[in-house]
Amino acid sequence: MTRTTEALLPGVAEGMNRLARYQYRDLHGLVLLDKPIGLSSNQALQAVRRLLRAAKGGHTGALDPMASGLLPLCFGEATKLAGSLLGARKAYRAECRLGVITDTADCEGDVLQQCAVPVLDDTKIESVLATLRGRISQVPPVYSALKQGGERLYVKARRGESIDVQPREVEVHRLELLARDGDTLSLYVECGSGTYIRSLAVDIGERLGCGAHLTGLRRTWVEPFREPVMVTLEDMQQAAAHSDEALLGCMLPVSAGLVDLPTLQLDAAQSMAIARGQQIPLTLPGAAERCAAFDPEGTLLALLEVDSVGRARIVRGFNLPPG
Repeated sequence: MTRTTEALLPGVAEGMNRLARYQYRDLHGLVLLDKPIGLSSNQALQAVRRLLRAAKGGHTGALDPMASGLLPLCFGEATKLAGSLLGARKAYRAECRLGVITDTADCEGDVLQQCAVPVLDDTKIESVLATLRGRISQVPPVYSALKQGGERLYVKARRGESIDVQPREVEVHRLELLARDGDTLSLYVECGSGTYIRSLAVDIGERLGCGAHLTGLRRTWVEPFREPVMVTLEDMQQAAAHSDEALLGCMLPVSAGLVDLPTLQLDAAQSMAIARGQQIPLTLPGAAERCAAFDPEGTLLALLEVDSVGRARIVRGFNLPPG
């Protein structure tokens, strides 16, 4: 071995270590991330994906950088559940400040107008909140990731373009006043897919006659994770420093995304038919229309939909390793 070769070895070893570290692999499961304030949902996803070295990943509904809380991340075969989780019911704790209107409808934007806040009591506030419950029409913020003409609205807004955002219907299941501190309202919100909490703050301010903007937001749960045990990026970094086994312990199995559905244990013949994409006759307990189907070894095979005559149709098939 020459002196030159010896001198190169540390650099080669370091390069190989870097390559091994970022050698992406097939991983299947979910991470219930407690997204920190300051990161976009995609930045949070990519940080977790790099830690796990997961080949494929996605998130289930964006949280603004100013927001924190539950961001379910899907990896590998779990990405097949992203659509259903994206459309799931969600809950938030929100704070909005009355009397100040911003261009982004939150505290990160420029102040457009300041208004005097009228004398308000809980009865008046409740009367306004009541009008924003149920199926309502809502105008999304111009600074949002919605697309118009193939381009994100926030891109158009940053260029100073005039944007006409059409209202759309959303579902607000619960909207409650938790506390009031001066001109700041603390709210609890349960809502369906597509609801903008910033727009709720704007609507509350308009109906109280003084304007408002969102100053804080935390997502507390997403169905079916009503009582989520979340992990932080710091938790995952510490786990990664300890061992790969500890890091993988931060993940939930793909089946955790279907925990709210009835489960069906298939026999070997039924499992083979489902694996081939074939319909099979089934009898489900109760009146369930969808169920999570497992093979005899307990491996998730498919999300099935059963019709009125007992025929099972595959909604999503999963190609998971046994075990």
